[in-house]
Formats: sequence, structure tokens, C-alpha cells
Amino acid sequence: MIIDSHAYCFEPADDPAGHADSETHRRWIQASYSVHHQPAIRLRDLARMPEATTALDPTGAHDLDHLPDRNLRFDGDEGRVLWEHDGETYTKYFYPPNLVNGAYTPMSLISEMDYAGVDLALLHTNPMLGAGEGYAEFLRDCIEAYPDRLRAMAPVDESRIAGEPDLMLSRVERAIREHRLHALKFNASLAYMGCLDPWDDGPYRPFWQAMTSLGIPIFFTLGSRPSTIRGEASAQSEETSYLEELQTLVRWMNRYPDTICSITHGFPYRMYRDGNRINLPSAVWEPFENQNCHMEVCFPVRVGDWFDFPYKEVQSSLAEMVDKIGARRLLWGTDMPFQNRFCTYRQSRDWIEKYCGFLSEKDLAWIMGGTASQILSLGATDRLR
Repeated sequence: MIIDSHAYCFEPADDPAGHADSETHRRWIQASYSVHHQPAIRLRDLARMPEATTALDPTGAHDLDHLPDRNLRFDGDEGRVLWEHDGETYTKYFYPPNLVNGAYTPMSLISEMDYAGVDLALLHTNPMLGAGEGYAEFLRDCIEAYPDRLRAMAPVDESRIAGEPDLMLSRVERAIREHRLHALKFNASLAYMGCLDPWDDGPYRPFWQAMTSLGIPIFFTLGSRPSTIRGEASAQSEETSYLEELQTLVRWMNRYPDTICSITHGFPYRMYRDGNRINLPSAVWEPFENQNCHMEVCFPVRVGDWFDFPYKEVQSSLAEMVDKIGARRLLWGTDMPFQNRFCTYRQSRDWIEKYCGFLSEKDLAWIMGGTASQILSLGATDRLR
């Protein structure tokens, strides 16, 4: 069974998509576009203009109530986000090109899955795409439409967990118990918007104690803490901050030893680029001393602007992951449809299955579906033991 452990479905960019209103959704899109690494493009001459990205959120604080007015909108005819800065119109391809109305339906995903030979996909969450109970209901409808092909995570507003743990927990519990969703996505950088404390304990403890009792896997998206939180005058580097986040995960796993977890996207490869390879420091492997910790294999969407198919430059990194973590704790993911910025869905399989000759048949079986099947309790891994 081929399982994509990281895909999305989402409602139109101009819809509330579970947010309080369409304007709140638009502000989340603007804040997300302000920090994404894809280049801003001036439409007049297609020149790349990094200052136009900074103009979307000059402070980088993700303060949704104080974002500058850049007339950010979604152009449904051309399928892209547009905004204005200094009398010019700009775009950026964070959303992949040509999404109809900025939406990606389960029918669209299933069609891509059929063509690429993908049996099942796990839908992730992100506030740029949706939020709250409305988002959970949308994801419920997706999996009810394709119960044999889709699984989904429950959304949570990370920035409100510390201050409103009971409300956030009740929403996740409803998503899991009533809507029959299957996992939780926790984006650590968003948690810091509401609380500067480390997210493994303190005000988060009531939420985590109840959440881990549900028996679902937890998927963590980790990076360095936002620069506005670290402080511009701080000597702490992004790498040091990221390694501290890994230590927070280690503490979390020690506190909740019965909960399966996984790190989404893999490592922050852009931080560790060394010429034509990725040079990972020894400290990044420490969380995987805990056998409950898994990791997503997801390269094209992360470094596809640097390296071309079949991504030979990252093969050594994948080999190191197999050696240090083990294939049975690695799970293939794509970030579909966002990975379409760089390669086709089929190519996101092919670079691993056809060009990584160091992988054994059993390694491939675990990475391409066996590990995700085990995490999601699909009962399809007996043949791999």
C-alpha cells in the first residue's frame, strides 16, 4: 500500500474556511505569504522582489490585527494570490499555480492519487487553509466522501492552547470522537503567538494530558522559534533555536511515553545546506533515540527550488536518515498539492523508488506506506515484520 503521509484539501481562499470570516482567513494567508521562502514576483516584468514579501508583514510578528493593507486578494481567473506595494502588483507561488479559486477539493486529490498510484493520503491542517470547527467538519466531509482513501488530522488553534486549554481540547475531542478524524497536527511556531513558554509543559500540561489519553498520533511541525520572539538583539542563531525545539520534543516524549509522534516535513534542510548537499549535525538525531519518534521523508517541496529531479543531492541525507532512524520509522510525504511547484506527484514517488538504489525492497515498503499504516493503525504491516 502506498500512503502519502502529508497532503491537503481546503476550501476557497475567499471563503471563511472555518475562520470567523473571510477577512480573518485572508489575514492568515497574508501572514503566511510574508514568511514563505518562495520569491515575490513583480507582474509588470516578472522580476523577483524580496522587499515585496517583507511589505506584507514588516515586523514578521504574525500580528493579524496589525498587518498592513496591501490589497491582498486571490485572483480566481489566474489562480494566484496578488497584492500591491509601491504602486506595483506582486504575486508569489506559495499556493501552486492554477488552483481554481484557491481551493483543492478531495476530488482533485483523488484524481492525482489515482494517476500516481497512491492508495491513501493523510490530510494535514494549517490556519492559512482553514481553522476551527468549520475546518474539522470540512475534513470530516472529505474522508466520508472517500473513506477508503483519506484520513485526516484534527485542527487546533495552537496560539490559544495555553490560555484556553479546555476549549481547544473540547474542539479536538469532538473532531476525533464525533467527526472520526485520526491524528493531531501541532505547529510549534504558532503556539508562540499566544504564549512564550515552552510548549511541552507549564500552561500546556492540561491540554497534553487530556490529548495523549485519546490514543491518537501527534504530528509536530518544528522549526526555530520566530525571530521576533528570540529578539533581534539576541545572539541565538536559528540553528540553536531549532535544536532547542528538538529538546522540547525530547522532554515532551519523556513526559508522554505511550504516545506515538512524528516530525512533519523532515529537518529544516534549508538551514543545513552545504553547497550541493545537506549537512546535518549530530544533534538532530537525539529525538530518535526514543522509538516512538518518527519522521517524514519530504524533500521536493522543501528544496525543489535548489535541486532538480531526481534530487541526487539529497540521496545521502535519506541514506543517513535510514541509518540513524531506520526505515520503519520513516514515512513518505509530499505536501500535495504544494509540491506541484517543483515536480509531479508521480515524480515525488519516483525519485525514491527508482533512483535511491541503496534502499532495500523492505526499506521502500516501510517508507512508502508501511510506517504510516502502522502509525494510523491500518493493520497493513504484518508482511513487513
